[in-house]
Amino acid sequence: MKLPQSYYLQDDVVAMARDMIGKKIVSVTQGKLTSGIITETEAYRGHDDKACHAHLGRFTERTKIMYEQGGVAYVYLCYGIHHLFNIITNSKGQADAVLIRAVEPIAGVEVMLERRGKYELDKTLTSGPGNFTKAFGLDRSHYGTDLTGNEVWIEKDKSLVFLESEITISKRIGIDYAQEDKDLPWRFYLNSSTYVSKK
Repeated sequence: MKLPQSYYLQDDVVAMARDMIGKKIVSVTQGKLTSGIITETEAYRGHDDKACHAHLGRFTERTKIMYEQGGVAYVYLCYGIHHLFNIITNSKGQADAVLIRAVEPIAGVEVMLERRGKYELDKTLTSGPGNFTKAFGLDRSHYGTDLTGNEVWIEKDKSLVFLESEITISKRIGIDYAQEDKDLPWRFYLNSSTYVSKK
């Protein structure tokens, strides 16, 4: 079942980042469908998180989508190499986001391998935010994409339910610039999956 926009309007981005573990993400790019289980996420809170691109009300051409109502995609280029895919949450003006860091492949594995230039399936196919986006064909053209539409969306699968003990909580990765906020426990990953960027 595709998640409705009301799902993305919840006001606790940290709880949402945790809740997205085990959801299924689907993309249809150039007519090719790929899907997978979300296995790793990070939360970024607009109003008081020094790691968030919108910290202190920063409003630029890149971050303006973060201030829209939840349920759209924020995609940006990191280090000029990797596209990172984020889900905007909360009400308009809050600038909260959940970064998808890793996914366990379900459908379209051959397509993912081709996009990644790989010949065999292994955990590096979709582990790490840049590997995930490349495998799923996601890039800057998906900036602002409506997540209730037919390009990229998230589904709830009743067969994919995980206990609290199956999800690890840790500090986020690669944000040493965020001073004390770098230690916030806002990263979540599925213990049982090998498709995690770093355990």
